[in-house]
Amino acid sequence: MDYIFWLYIGIGAVVFLCLVIVIWFISTSNSFKKMVIKIEESESSIDIALTKRYDLLTKMVQATKGYAKHEVETLSKVVNLRQPEKFASIGEKQTFANNLTDGLSKLNVLVEQYPDLKASTNFAKLQDATVEVEENLQSARRVYNSNVSIYNQKVVVFPSSIVAEMKKFMKKDFFEVENFKKEDIDFNF
Repeated sequence: MDYIFWLYIGIGAVVFLCLVIVIWFISTSNSFKKMVIKIEESESSIDIALTKRYDLLTKMVQATKGYAKHEVETLSKVVNLRQPEKFASIGEKQTFANNLTDGLSKLNVLVEQYPDLKASTNFAKLQDATVEVEENLQSARRVYNSNVSIYNQKVVVFPSSIVAEMKKFMKKDFFEVENFKKEDIDFNF
């Protein structure tokens, strides 16, 4: 009798252990799925900010065209930037963001040449809106990169890495800062 009692205890312990492992596996898998959704949500925020940035840049170009008719080539390059597709990779979105930044800097150089344009209230409003969009984009990047960091840590740290490997959860890329913003600023006085 004592033998049967211990057999039941052993079987119960094995069943309990298996149940704990199955529950942990399901919980970890669901946790990965939730993280992927958060990353997609934060990537969508980047898409929204990039679209708004593109729209504002296009409006600024249109406002500038009247003042800078002979600068059409530079303005045309800015207008001809293509919106990234909804399902573009984060790298493609990064390239698009870099192209927009480049276009914005070229536009700002043109604006410096036309003081009347800078004084225009409509153009000033567009510039203020651009600053707001830039702040929103920076915020969206921070949220995205934070979500990716948490996810990537879980992908590589044991024991959750077991579930990640079994369910094919791979590390995600960060949304990087434009290269020119990493450079040291040169002050010429």
